[in-house]
Amino acid sequence: MFRYNVRGENIEVTDAIRDYVEKKVGKLERYFSEAPEATAHVNLKVYTEKTAKVEVTIPLPYLVLRAEETSPDLYASIDLVVDKLERQIRKFKTKINRKSRETVANPAVAATFFNESNGEDENESELDIVRTKRLSLKPMDSEEAVLQMNMLGHNFFIFEDAETNGTSIVYRRKDGKYGLIETD
Repeated sequence: MFRYNVRGENIEVTDAIRDYVEKKVGKLERYFSEAPEATAHVNLKVYTEKTAKVEVTIPLPYLVLRAEETSPDLYASIDLVVDKLERQIRKFKTKINRKSRETVANPAVAATFFNESNGEDENESELDIVRTKRLSLKPMDSEEAVLQMNMLGHNFFIFEDAETNGTSIVYRRKDGKYGLIETD
């Protein structure tokens, strides 16, 4: 059974909003054979440009479900987030089912995590790798990597950091700025 931690920024969380969140997010429990003991962290934000952002994070023992959505209507944002979370669960369920078929003769092992009767099976070809690229990493700094990424028109770029000799990734964020991921 999920516990709910509903917070609002620039909005008062009324009983109606709390009930709607619990009702919609509670529908996700049907995908589990045993309702997990987890806390659903829900952040509701309303901005001055009349948009509402909903963020939901549900840490589970074997998976962290997280989605966020922004739209002009708070209730529509809640619905869209729940749809995203359902897709994540179905995708994970398909992955578990496929792995259990490959490694175990009895696919009932996967049913320990999920109800087999609820939800639709995702198209298994969705996770197929259709292209493989090989590349040699050139030593460079992060600024040069950003320039290379922009020149190629990609959203990320993998490179060898000239200072640390480790593999790093630069990426374009949704806000248009850049992020850097460094490995140990």
